[in-house]
Amino acid sequence: MTQTTAGETRFQTTIDADDKVEPRDWMPEGYRHTLIRQIAQHAHSEVIGMQPESNWITRAPSLKRKAILIAKIQDEAGHGLYLYSAAETLGVSREDLVDQLHTGRQKYSSIFNYPTLTWADMGTIGWLVDGAAIVNQIMLQQTSYGPYSRAMVRNCKEESFHQRQGYEIMLTLSRGSAEQRALAQDALDRWWWPSLMMFGPPDSESTHTEQSMEWKIKRMTNDDLRQKFVDMTIPQAEYLGLTVPDPDLVWNVEREHYDFGDIDWDEFWTVIKGHGPMNRERIQHKVGAWEDGEWVREAAIAHSEKAAARAADTIDARGAA
Repeated sequence: MTQTTAGETRFQTTIDADDKVEPRDWMPEGYRHTLIRQIAQHAHSEVIGMQPESNWITRAPSLKRKAILIAKIQDEAGHGLYLYSAAETLGVSREDLVDQLHTGRQKYSSIFNYPTLTWADMGTIGWLVDGAAIVNQIMLQQTSYGPYSRAMVRNCKEESFHQRQGYEIMLTLSRGSAEQRALAQDALDRWWWPSLMMFGPPDSESTHTEQSMEWKIKRMTNDDLRQKFVDMTIPQAEYLGLTVPDPDLVWNVEREHYDFGDIDWDEFWTVIKGHGPMNRERIQHKVGAWEDGEWVREAAIAHSEKAAARAADTIDARGAA
């Protein structure tokens, strides 16, 4: 039995036993590349996702709301850090991942290419976007790659705070004046369908789902996750007294799930291909921030090199003594 064959056997045994594949374990190149693509997209989404919310830091309606929003955005920066670190365990550099994002060779979630027009959008993003993230990331806690799985544990705890924060904003607005209720309904109308698109294309058009399911990188399909999100969210909308903008939405007694209308997949693919309302602005802002921060990275590297040199000199001095 060759070494490669032994590695393949161990890998498949690990997958079949629902154990975790670790960075030093043998893994198929396809598995590694699939993880890099998925984890990088996830990391990019966390970082780009800071932009639509940071737009409202200076305009938050109270000091309390401002502090909560800043804390949430800081969480998202941390999520990006965990995920880039997880990707690096697969042998890819963070600089290469960032370059692929900046040059359009890697994607981020389509949801972050929509504008945040009112304060109610902060509530809807927390409620719907982070709610969808929780549905997806709870599944990813069981993913077969150990570092990715463990990163999701803390992410999910913090996303739960984000979702509750958003829902509380929507609850306040929906219990407020007629103008506030109208803001909440308008935000729901604009964010509902893009939130359903977050789970990716339908299973029939997903080129990665089948293999990812076999490798247990994914534990549920795009359509199953989307259905779970709809079933979870509709009762929440009803409690808020808001109307989901879908005339075809109805509870199916036989399926014990909600039936919902057709998603505009043309819009989804348009945004994915870089032609959404905010695609260009999001990347331009990200590239600008990266270039402006170059001196910080250079200073950090110089400090690290000096610290390493001092440590080496200390060791040499002790050896000479």
